[in-house]
Amino acid sequence: MKNYKSIICVVAAVCLLGTAAFCGFRIYHYYAEVDEQTETFEEIVEMVEQAPTDETVPDDAPVSEGEDVLAKYQKLYLQNEDMVGWISIAGTTINYPVMQSRNNPNFYLKHNFEKEYSDLGTPYVQENCDIAESDNLVIYGHHIKGGKMFGALEDYKSKSFYEEHKTIQFDTLTEQAEYEIVAVFKTVAYSSEGFRYYDFVDAENEEEFNSYVGKCKELALYDTGVTAKYGDRLIALSTCEYSAQNGRLVVVAKKVG
Repeated sequence: MKNYKSIICVVAAVCLLGTAAFCGFRIYHYYAEVDEQTETFEEIVEMVEQAPTDETVPDDAPVSEGEDVLAKYQKLYLQNEDMVGWISIAGTTINYPVMQSRNNPNFYLKHNFEKEYSDLGTPYVQENCDIAESDNLVIYGHHIKGGKMFGALEDYKSKSFYEEHKTIQFDTLTEQAEYEIVAVFKTVAYSSEGFRYYDFVDAENEEEFNSYVGKCKELALYDTGVTAKYGDRLIALSTCEYSAQNGRLVVVAKKVG
């Protein structure tokens, strides 16, 4: 009987060790992938920074039919035509290409710029947004620890951080633009209790636009002193927020200049 119990204990110990080893491998693999993808994005940033500007390329010929792409983004766009822009926030790690895949809406949630599987994904625009025309562009990004991807938005919970980082640079392929932050708020997705901010893309009228902005301001973690009026172009940066199930942290900004 004692031998039987000993065997059970040994088997249980082996199982526990096996489980621990597997979990350890998964954790190691995840962080190794994070590091690898971070390096890849750094190479993409370097490519953009070293690219010629439109001032140094007098003949700004289209790189695909019907579309003139800013010189610094041309090489990247030729590599992946799902690219629709670039987002950056000074003083943060956010400095990434932005993608859109209309026929496969959440493709870049789990794929990198090269369209390979990735836990980091790549920031991407909601499929029903028109980059050139929509009143509000909803842009998603993973909340990765260490301030990677849209994890850096976590700092916007603090008004003091906002005071030092009030603007967002969001370029389309054809235009560079600055956006001023209107509101930072938390909500929950896929719930009647939450604010379905992702449903607002194009305002049918001024009342609908004002209602959206008003709700953003109502939920805001603090007052920015900035609002938006009908006719302004908006972006809404969205990432996970872990104080609630299906929580979301959203930063809404308006185009200026």
